[in-house]
Amino acid sequence: MPRIVRPTAYGTPDVLTVLEVPTPRAPSGGVVVEVRAAGVNPIDWKLYSGTFHTVDDKHKDAAGIAASMPSLGLECAGVVTEVGADVAGVQAGDEVIVYPVTAAYAGYVTAPASSILAKPVGLGWAEAGSLMLTGTTAVHALRAAAVDAGDTVLVHGGAGGVGLMAVQLAVAAGATVIATAAERNHPLLRELGGVPVAYGPGLADRVRAAAPQGVSAAVDFAGTDEALDVSLELVADRARIASITGPPRRAEAGIKLLGYGPGQDAGAEVRAAARAGLVERAGDGALRVLVDTAFPLADAAKAHEAGLAGHAPGKLVLIP
Repeated sequence: MPRIVRPTAYGTPDVLTVLEVPTPRAPSGGVVVEVRAAGVNPIDWKLYSGTFHTVDDKHKDAAGIAASMPSLGLECAGVVTEVGADVAGVQAGDEVIVYPVTAAYAGYVTAPASSILAKPVGLGWAEAGSLMLTGTTAVHALRAAAVDAGDTVLVHGGAGGVGLMAVQLAVAAGATVIATAAERNHPLLRELGGVPVAYGPGLADRVRAAAPQGVSAAVDFAGTDEALDVSLELVADRARIASITGPPRRAEAGIKLLGYGPGQDAGAEVRAAARAGLVERAGDGALRVLVDTAFPLADAAKAHEAGLAGHAPGKLVLIP
């Protein structure tokens, strides 16, 4: 029987359990996809750890927390096995990327036809299954901070999954990118077109030295007090600072807060509109999807432990 990963309680990765479940059937307007790869993202372990922020009721389905226990896996790629009534343009056997979706830590998922995009032939399963969440988050943050050609943007957490996407997309847009990261990740950021700086004490001065022309925008994927303080110090227009995570005091800082919580911008329309462009860029090699490690589905807990401990640049992926 097909398998699915579910948390049995709130806590640490050892609460994750692999269960056998019936093969789902395609609903009207939707499809069933046999999952070949599912992206692992920080939101997944935050959902069952008890550390995730309050979510507005209207966003609970999208975040995978409408049920008594959260559903894990918000992106995947695979092969269509069944097509429901009233679905056009998709057929069994199609290789697809699925986003948005919930409960993708599984052998099969159901999804509305609107979540289905054709997988480029040259894009591997692991890359296809881990493209969308970080890619659309990066697009959303850069759009919120109004990053465009000629800007100098400070990317906090530049070697993380979202940061690597944001660095590439901002460079492609014609911006100068200053990216914070551990020194071991600086060569990769240079390869992607960014100017790396080490985080830690003295960060603001190092950014000034790297960008004597000044910093016009900042996007924060690190969520540290340092990232918030340095952004506020260096970016004159607080409306051009966008953050997906960080200390509670950022709510009073006058910056753009992105996410599912009260007063935050979920960016559903921006993310949906970004999907086709991300697929095209990844398919032709203009956007690199860096995958660190692929774990078997049964090792979901190990994947989460690796994510919580920190790992090399790139995404973690589950392979059913």
